[in-house]
Amino acid sequence: MKQLTTPRMEQCIGCHSCSLACARLVYRSLSWNAAGIRIHTAGGLSTGFIAVTCLACQPAPCAAVCPTGALRERPKGGIRYHRELCIQCGECLPACPVAAISADRQGHIYVCLHCGQCVRYCPQGCLEMVGLDEEEKE
Repeated sequence: MKQLTTPRMEQCIGCHSCSLACARLVYRSLSWNAAGIRIHTAGGLSTGFIAVTCLACQPAPCAAVCPTGALRERPKGGIRYHRELCIQCGECLPACPVAAISADRQGHIYVCLHCGQCVRYCPQGCLEMVGLDEEEKE
């Protein structure tokens, strides 16, 4: 199992390629607002950018408040999202401690699933998938 990390955000140029890749490949949308990873300025162009993404909490507070089981914990952190079970209640939004879950006007939620689709589209190499099993051996 792997988890998305953002070890080199000082190299980020704010191009949103990662967000667009996530939106297109994971959520089948053409808007970076429909992505599980979102890039924000850290206070201006000269101060760099930050990636807002799921921290893979254990236990996952968003999954705990989901009334239908649309969000379920992954064994080693993070969540799985079952869109067909989601009733767009929005309970998960305030439950996330880092505001990594977003919703569109229709109530569809977007959250990082740690799938790694965004990593190969970052031209600056800011993102990385880390094997959780490998991390435990060290």
